Amino acid sequence: MNAVQQSQDTIRIGADRLLYESNELIEGKRIGLLTNHTGRLSNGSPLIDMLAASDICRLHALYGPEHGIAGDTPDGEVVEHGRDPKYGVQVYSLYGKTHKPTAEMLDGVEVIVCDIQDVGARFYTFISTIALALEAAGEMKIPFVLLDRPNPIRGLSFDGPVRVESLKAFVAWMPIPISHGLTIGELATLWNNEGWLANSVKAPLTVVEMDGWERSMWYDETGLAWIPPSPNMPTLETAVVYPGMCLIEGTSISEGRGTASPFQLIGAPWADPERILKELSSFQIPGVAFAPAEFTPTEIPGTASEPKYEGTLCRGIRLSVTDRSAVSPVHLGICVLSAFKRAYPAETVLRNRRFDILSGNKSVRQQLDRGSHPDEICAAWEPELRAFGEVRSNYLLY
Repeated sequence: MNAVQQSQDTIRIGADRLLYESNELIEGKRIGLLTNHTGRLSNGSPLIDMLAASDICRLHALYGPEHGIAGDTPDGEVVEHGRDPKYGVQVYSLYGKTHKPTAEMLDGVEVIVCDIQDVGARFYTFISTIALALEAAGEMKIPFVLLDRPNPIRGLSFDGPVRVESLKAFVAWMPIPISHGLTIGELATLWNNEGWLANSVKAPLTVVEMDGWERSMWYDETGLAWIPPSPNMPTLETAVVYPGMCLIEGTSISEGRGTASPFQLIGAPWADPERILKELSSFQIPGVAFAPAEFTPTEIPGTASEPKYEGTLCRGIRLSVTDRSAVSPVHLGICVLSAFKRAYPAETVLRNRRFDILSGNKSVRQQLDRGSHPDEICAAWEPELRAFGEVRSNYLLY
């Protein structure tokens, strides 16, 4: 193989280093590849193609997370098993009848390789899929090679309630805060070494680290092209606000799915933008600007299926990032919810179990319903956040 073609300012990700520096990890092996459309080398070449064309290993099976291998199935839609038309290998969906690879799915696999772009939030299901695949690898004693990638919203801060055990769900699989500030390699190492996999199983895990990535880097500072990891994550700006604005999904408010600006258009048919903006003006919310907005959610093939308030005019706010380094996304989400709740206490419904799973602790909903100030709500999770930070600090690779 030729050297990876990349600009001087582009970091080398785990996929680059696997093929050009660490291919002994897969040499002569039958590979099960957990990936999707984001699994690419830094020069844009799909890892599937590179592995299939190489004489280093044999591509044996593919495994896809939510949205499928191609990344074009709308949020929440079941993805079926299939067969890759180009290479003829079996494609197993891990977002269908099962979320965890079975022994049958892993039959014949000698090494599992994982290359998926995360966005830095607990409820992004890709990391749940990785955790369950890692667990299966541990149970079957199959080597698991994780190709590390940047956390697109940097690796400096972490925030939000640590998920309590009673609220464990596929969008809240591990007891981590909403915004974790880790790479997938760091997350996997933490889960594996802390005994967080089922029955404290430990997988034979190898993380192929990045070269050149620093924790202070935003994704657009890495030299890598932004490939929307999921249909409703169109831009890096979306990812910046997502850890807080995804909480809107668990309410009677539209989070903007079915528009070109999901998680940045927030509203409902019963809302008056001026009332919302007035409430927001009473909070200190750095790094973002708010403006009145009207939008009508519509079904977008491959992106939004049956969005909330489909075909109905919604009124509310548009938020834009003015200083991303100043944004505290979870606090932002709590402020927006507080503003709606204060302006429309009866209409703003926090849908108990759904909202609690997203937040990670039912006390957040209870405090919002009581009208607690956003700063008070966020202060309540500080002790558990500090405890997580102590554990987290042991697994920083960069």
